[in-house]
Amino acid sequence: MPDEVKKYHEEDEIGGGVDFRVARRLLRYLRPYWPLAVVALVLTLLANILVSIQPYFTKVAVDDFITPKRTDGIWWFALAFFGVFLFRFVFSYAQEILLNNVGQRVMFDLRTEIFTKLQRQEVAYYDRYPVGRIMTRLTSDVDALNEMFTSGVIDVLGDLVVIFAIVVWLFAINWKLAIVSLVTVPLLFVCTNWFRKHARRGFDRVRTRNARLNAFLQEYISGAQTVQLMNAERKAKSRFRAINDDYRTANLETIYYYAIFYPLVDFIGAIGIAVVIFFYGYERYRPAAFVQGQVFPPKSGVD
Repeated sequence: MPDEVKKYHEEDEIGGGVDFRVARRLLRYLRPYWPLAVVALVLTLLANILVSIQPYFTKVAVDDFITPKRTDGIWWFALAFFGVFLFRFVFSYAQEILLNNVGQRVMFDLRTEIFTKLQRQEVAYYDRYPVGRIMTRLTSDVDALNEMFTSGVIDVLGDLVVIFAIVVWLFAINWKLAIVSLVTVPLLFVCTNWFRKHARRGFDRVRTRNARLNAFLQEYISGAQTVQLMNAERKAKSRFRAINDDYRTANLETIYYYAIFYPLVDFIGAIGIAVVIFFYGYERYRPAAFVQGQVFPPKSGVD
């Protein structure tokens, strides 16, 4: 296969792992805006910490007010609960503004650098690569990278803090139930790893099919007069239908993995809740012999 043809189709080679060298090259675009990124990270951590303490407010409401039917101090408790949600809203709002600001600036720099490089390419480069595919790289592919900067790196770090805080909180309250509640983590890891591999290949297929579609549209629209003069409308329509159908199929395959992953995660979560309820109920109310129609008081155990 000639080098030109190989280069033309090299993007169709789906698969492979994560290239951390590429990730480092992309992260260097954050360097000019690291102060904003750090502030956004701090706001993300604060917002996620507030999210992690909300279950504690529910516990206090049930144990200190609802169960004993006590109303003393409930207004202060309600005010504190409202304050947590208010600060969470403020932190989340500021974080979204800063993250998207950073993301848009990074995308501006990246598009500018790509366009500058395109201006320095030789004419033969545009013979090997269709203009439609180049436009896809400059628009939709760069927009996809925006998700990594705005919803990827910072949110992952914030979620890790929430997970760590929740795990520590669980072990502080009841280490036995904490261990039981983590039994579904291996299942979630296997499920997530399966989804990651297949979804990555699916998104790669969607990206390449989108590039093909854009390339065909650019070629057809720029040469529409030639197509009409050659009376090749039916042939062009047939080619477009095949490319469009391929693009649709790639999207449907990606949706298929989502349709399996999210219900499966909910199902595993339900299993985890059921296991915790069973373990807690079995420890607190173990089967007791009936004596004169009465059950022995529950054995003191996990509280």
